[in-house]
Amino acid sequence: MSARGGYTLAAMEHAPDSGPETASQAGLPELSVVVPTFNERDNVTVLYRRLEATLAGIRWEVVFVDDNSPDGTWEVVRGLARKDPRVRCLRRIGRRGLSGACIEGILASSAPYAAVIDADLQHDESQLPKMVALLRSGEAELVVGSRYIEGGSADSFNRQRAGASALATEIARRVLKVEIADPMSGFFMIRRDRFEQLAPQLSTQGFKILLDIVATAQGKLRTIEIPYTFGARQHGESKLDSMVALDFVGLVLAKLTHDVVSLRFLLFAMVGSIGLVVHLVALFIAHEVFNAPFAEAQAIGALVAMTSNFILNNFLTYRDQRLKGFAILRGLLLFYLVCSVGLFANVGVAFSVFEQEPIWWLAGLAGALMGVVWNYAMSGLFVWRKR
Repeated sequence: MSARGGYTLAAMEHAPDSGPETASQAGLPELSVVVPTFNERDNVTVLYRRLEATLAGIRWEVVFVDDNSPDGTWEVVRGLARKDPRVRCLRRIGRRGLSGACIEGILASSAPYAAVIDADLQHDESQLPKMVALLRSGEAELVVGSRYIEGGSADSFNRQRAGASALATEIARRVLKVEIADPMSGFFMIRRDRFEQLAPQLSTQGFKILLDIVATAQGKLRTIEIPYTFGARQHGESKLDSMVALDFVGLVLAKLTHDVVSLRFLLFAMVGSIGLVVHLVALFIAHEVFNAPFAEAQAIGALVAMTSNFILNNFLTYRDQRLKGFAILRGLLLFYLVCSVGLFANVGVAFSVFEQEPIWWLAGLAGALMGVVWNYAMSGLFVWRKR
């Protein structure tokens, strides 16, 4: 059933847990506050001081998960950690993304309850004690800070962002059958043992970790929403850009297909289709405009297409693992090699299918699919491999 304003969803079967009492007796924190950061050096100290004030009487720690911020956010956090052992810093190298940062932060936490809050000071940290109380009492396993129930507000949104948020919320509720009022919220608290049950099925890509949690749980988390007012950013720039829409679509597709369809694969295939057009255009220019022999023109077309595919994939498909500096040249050469082998795989499969069933378009489609799958798998393994 719906969880608007305090009504709970169906219960998930409880797994053994050390519990807050055991943690308290051992002197461990009862609450871990996970804060994903990227270029937030002007905000992290302010947030720390606010947490210190609002969480008096609660054993807590704060885990800042920083994606190697160029502005040195992680250095500021480590300065805080040297003065207060409740502050921890996880500095991620070669990985980007809010969802992945939240997952790593919660799994690295030591408390029975974990909260996620943004570093930009737009979430209301004064609600954290109320969230802890709801989890501690057993009334809820997930508490969501909601902008869209009575008492909540998102008046700081501009018209464009408000419209996008409303549309995404409606899609989530209709397509993924998510029943809470604000599934796009980035402010929530969850029992860590329940989170660990769901973690293997969560996506590390994108921004909407709460939507992923709720959709993956399929109504088996007792959930309560509490209202809060979404504030205005004080320092720095918003991390939301046009790519967030792609991340959202990818998450919806993944949940609808039980993770059979990957947004990254779809983007890779789309780039490959663009590459085919680029190939034909380059072939036409080389052969018809500059009168190059067909074999040379074909080679030029293939080289131009592979280069454009590499650039687009580096910018779009693998933007969270984007290659920079000298790594771009190395990656490009590896991409040429991978795609060359993929071409042989394409032709081999096409000939094999055509010999068994002489239908040209079927053979061509089978070969092209084999080529895309090969290039995608090998590119992820060798070109944009995680470091």
